[in-house]
Amino acid sequence: MRALRRQPVDRTPVWLMRQAGRYLPEYRQVREQAGDFMALCRNPELAATVTLQPLERFDLDAAILFSDILTVPDAMGLGLYFETGEGPRFRHPVRDAHAIDALPIPDPHQDLGYVMDAVAACRSALAGRVPLIGFSGSPWTLATYMVEGGSSKNFSVCKAMLYDQPQAAHRLLAKLAETVIAYLQGQIEAGAQALMIFDTWGGVLDPIRYREFSLAYMERIVSGLRATEQGRETPITLFTKGGGDWLPWIAETGCDAVGVDWTTPLDRARAAVNDRVALQGNLDPCVLHAQPAVIRTEVDRCLREYGNGSGHIFNLGHGIHPDIPPDHVQAMVQAVHELSPPYHDVPARTATP
Repeated sequence: MRALRRQPVDRTPVWLMRQAGRYLPEYRQVREQAGDFMALCRNPELAATVTLQPLERFDLDAAILFSDILTVPDAMGLGLYFETGEGPRFRHPVRDAHAIDALPIPDPHQDLGYVMDAVAACRSALAGRVPLIGFSGSPWTLATYMVEGGSSKNFSVCKAMLYDQPQAAHRLLAKLAETVIAYLQGQIEAGAQALMIFDTWGGVLDPIRYREFSLAYMERIVSGLRATEQGRETPITLFTKGGGDWLPWIAETGCDAVGVDWTTPLDRARAAVNDRVALQGNLDPCVLHAQPAVIRTEVDRCLREYGNGSGHIFNLGHGIHPDIPPDHVQAMVQAVHELSPPYHDVPARTATP
């Protein structure tokens, strides 16, 4: 939490995107117990169990709620299901203005109450050990799944809407922004101490469309959350995969931190945001397939790229791969612990949380 606010720390904190997931055998056991992925997401007790699993193995500095970005469009009645070998699919894609206007705005406590219950269960189980991160997909990223009907390689249907039906696209994104504000506010009320917005597919847009159809709605969410908190500002991290060239724009949204993928060196990213926000990242997830000595070398490179001072949260540049050996994660976490203290001026972990 101090690093997110660019306050002094004694070492660089570390957590992993998708740190609760298929690379852990104990996660696979609980998922089998639940029956399927969404059944696991909808069971607050089991979701809390898998949220805490990586903290039992590794000395991580944050927990992130185990859930999925597609809980939001699922609650809007699109009929989420999972096709073997195809990933998530929707039975009722949103393809025109009529379908967009018919979409309900879910109540976070009723339609997504299981997520709020999972947040509360996680916060209780953590008992102050580390902070809990809540999250959502960005409106643009959620829209890609809703319009395409699932995952896509070229996003042709969704991007065609931007060109052919821009007013309809804006209505959809505005409705999603309103939904995400309520959803994340609900997570704060349930116990989330920091928030992250995953703009996974923002990088497929050109710069003009990115600012108009993705960034503008993330900025609306940040402003909306600030307006509801009445002075108690929960740190918000925005992450656009493939958005390295747009870091200065992202930093201007009012967020507290910006996620950086592995294609942008951290020294360049830090210069781009002019130390206005914290940075999170940015080890290539594929590095964790390498041997521990290589992992240590690459961790050292990331730390050197960011340089001295606070405001860096060590993370991968995207989610961890499901076939990563857990002992390679341990090697990464240990390397961050051992190599990062010289970059900070605080001599011991005595600062007030």
